[in-house]
Amino acid sequence: MKNLIIVGHPNQKSFCYNGIMKTIERELKKNEDEDIAIIDLYRDDFHSSDRKELIKQYKKLVTWSDRLYFVSPVWWFRLTPRMEVFFDEVFTPGFAYKFVPLFGNYAYPKPFLKDKKVRTYITHGAPKLPVVTLYLNSVKLRLVMGVYTFVFGWNINRWRKTKQFWAVPFVDKNKRKKYLHSVTKDIKKDLNE
Repeated sequence: MKNLIIVGHPNQKSFCYNGIMKTIERELKKNEDEDIAIIDLYRDDFHSSDRKELIKQYKKLVTWSDRLYFVSPVWWFRLTPRMEVFFDEVFTPGFAYKFVPLFGNYAYPKPFLKDKKVRTYITHGAPKLPVVTLYLNSVKLRLVMGVYTFVFGWNINRWRKTKQFWAVPFVDKNKRKKYLHSVTKDIKKDLNE
């Protein structure tokens, strides 16, 4: 299988990058039948005056892949700016989906990437309770219902395969190990599918 990891954290020592992304990569490498590519949104040249070539490369990698792994922290109730730009500039109409007219001004998105297997890991600085109660888990809701359904289609597994790790800057090493153990279990499941 062809695996694409998209990581959106500027700090290579962060839990997203050095913990989650490295765990995904390590587990995939244990199976020599797995091909792996990594899009590192904060190491790529996003400031180039001609970003079109970079976006073309990203689209080729998305097309190439069977599995996509997204890794990002939450900043201001959304993913990092470069992850959001990735969604905006890669998952474009015509490439990732198209609108099919229903009637009048109404249409529905027809996904073009529904054959892709998608898994997402989101880290929060906040604890779980306020995010899922006061803010109605809006980050995950927007991502799964507002982005993924457009490009990957309706699938309840997308909700379950979007994991959130809570209060990451404040939890102890044992809690972080539990988070990474969860990632390891997920990748092993993916490899056995």
